[in-house]
Amino acid sequence: MSDALPAPFDVRLMNLTASVLFFGCAVMLVAAGGWWGLRHPAFAIGSIVIDGKLVHNNAVTLRANLANKLAGNIFTVNLAATRAVFESVPWVRNATVRREFPNRLHVTLEEHVPMAFWGDESSSTMLDTHGEVFEANTGEVDSLDLPRLSGPTGDSEEVLTMQRALVPVFQRLDSTLEELALTDRGTWRATLDSGAVLELGGGSLTDVVARTARFSRTIKQVLDTYKRQPDDLESVDLRHADGYAVRIRGVTTVTAEAAAAIGKREAREAQSHKPGTAQERAKKPSSHKPAKAASTAARKP
Repeated sequence: MSDALPAPFDVRLMNLTASVLFFGCAVMLVAAGGWWGLRHPAFAIGSIVIDGKLVHNNAVTLRANLANKLAGNIFTVNLAATRAVFESVPWVRNATVRREFPNRLHVTLEEHVPMAFWGDESSSTMLDTHGEVFEANTGEVDSLDLPRLSGPTGDSEEVLTMQRALVPVFQRLDSTLEELALTDRGTWRATLDSGAVLELGGGSLTDVVARTARFSRTIKQVLDTYKRQPDDLESVDLRHADGYAVRIRGVTTVTAEAAAAIGKREAREAQSHKPGTAQERAKKPSSHKPAKAASTAARKP
C-alpha cells in the first residue's frame, strides 16, 4: 500500500486561513459577550449586605452614604478601593468585601472597641483593645468612664500593656487607675481616682509592676501609722532604689519644736511688714525662707 500524498500547498493554505478566521470569530464573539455582560443592567450592583457587630454605625446609613462612592458593576468593582471606603468611616477598624453573583456585595465590618482615651483632654483620639489609636467622637463614650493614656507616637501598644498590668495592682488598694502616661524620657506617671499622682520610674514592665506591687503591699502599714486611708495619698515617688516617698494629706514630719520656730519666724516677718519709716524698714533684714514640703519615706520591708 502506497503512502498518502501530501495535500497541495493551496489546500493547506486554505485550511490554515479557515482556522485563523474561525479562531478570530470565536475571539470576537467572546469579546462581544464580555462587553455585553460588563454593561448589562443585570450585573449592576443591586444591593450591599452589611453585617458585623455594629455599635457606633448603622447599616442602613452606611449603605445610603457610601453606595454612590462605589464605581463599576459586580465584575469591575475594585474590592480594595471598596474596602478603603468602608474603613474610612469613623469607628470602623476593618472591612472585608466579597462579590456575591449576580449583583450583590457582602461587607463585613469590625469596629474599634474603645479601651481608653488617648492623648491630652483636647484630643479626639482613642485607643482600642488592640492598642491602635483611632479618631472618634469621644462624646459617644463619655458614659463609659474610660481611663486616659498617653505616650510618644508609636508606643500606644506598650502603654496599653502597662495599663493592663497595673490595674489589678491598684485594685488591691481599692483604687482605680485614671491616667497613665509614658514620658519622653521613658518613665511612667500614674494618676489614681483619688487624685494621687505616682511617679513609677522607668525600666521594663516587670520592673515597674514589681515596684508598684511592693508599694501596694506596704502602703497600708504606713497609712495606718497616721490613721489615714489610701484616698489621703497626694503623691508617691517610687523612683528610689530601696523604698519610696509619699505625701499624705494632713500629715507632716515637721516636729513641734520646728513648727514653733517656723511660727515665730513668720510672726517676725509679719511684724517687719507693718508700716513704718523708710529708715526702719531698710534696717530690718528679710528672714523669709521657703518652707520645705513634708514627706514620709517608706523603706523596703
